[in-house]
Amino acid sequence: MNHSRICRSLRLRPGFTLIEALVSISIAAIAGSVLLVGIGSSIQATDEALQQTIACGMAEQLMDEVVGLRYMEFQCSAHDTVLQPGGAEAATGTRELFDDIDDYNGFRCSPPTDRWGIELGKDDGEGGIRHPSFQAPDGFFDRWRQEVDVYYVDAADPYTRLAAGQTSDYRTVEVRIMRDNPEGGSRALARLRRIVAYVPPL
Repeated sequence: MNHSRICRSLRLRPGFTLIEALVSISIAAIAGSVLLVGIGSSIQATDEALQQTIACGMAEQLMDEVVGLRYMEFQCSAHDTVLQPGGAEAATGTRELFDDIDDYNGFRCSPPTDRWGIELGKDDGEGGIRHPSFQAPDGFFDRWRQEVDVYYVDAADPYTRLAAGQTSDYRTVEVRIMRDNPEGGSRALARLRRIVAYVPPL
């Protein structure tokens, strides 16, 4: 092979032009952006699922706390038209003295706490503080809120809420775990509804 043939083959070898290189870089950048958006969406979905799982556990825990108590205050009427805690029960600022279901009506607490007023994630479930190594990060529940409503429902249709002043032998306990959005408004991460009935003593 002579020298002129080698030079000709080198000159004819294809290569990238500047335009082709720029197009390739643009395509790579777009593909990278799509990939990052997908990863971001996946992380957001995972975080959302984690929050809802935690909120469901919190709602179940609070519901068990409420319906584990008496239907009504000792030696009081099962058909009181005003459902709320007594003065001494409300004065503590905690749920420690709540002893019947209607004490929880209108309960709101942010950040969420246990019965003794200790923030969830830091409590040990018995009125104390858990070891620092097992506590939730500071501020994790700052925008979360516990809500409870207790109201009478129609005996013939327990999904129908009775108007104020009307009573029946059935009450609904509704528990919600809410999260306030930084831009405003709030949304329910978990919502539970349970119907409880008054059974007169024999």
